Amino acid sequence: MSEKQLIDHEALAGLQEVLEDDFQQLIDTFISDSRANLVAMQKALAADDSDTLRRAAHSLKGSCSNIGAAGLMQTSLDVEARAHRGDLQGVEHLLVELQGEFQQVQQQLEVYR
Repeated sequence: MSEKQLIDHEALAGLQEVLEDDFQQLIDTFISDSRANLVAMQKALAADDSDTLRRAAHSLKGSCSNIGAAGLMQTSLDVEARAHRGDLQGVEHLLVELQGEFQQVQQQLEVYR
């Protein structure tokens, strides 16, 4: 049984072809920026700072879009929308979900390193 594909490998192959030597930097930047955004979201939620949470979720959403991580992108969008409304109840569960899926995406990206 194959592992669930959390990233669009076809899109990444196209990016790899276009970016050539810079492709590795894209992957490395995605991973480091995503980690930073996840930490920022946790801290913002703990501080009840919906604006910082919204901005970090927005940034993660864009990064996920670039590499074709649709599930991460959708969950980031959900967090962003809730933070925009100031509705932070239940967001901690979404952040746990984001963290878990990010770990899986990161594992799938290892084939490009």
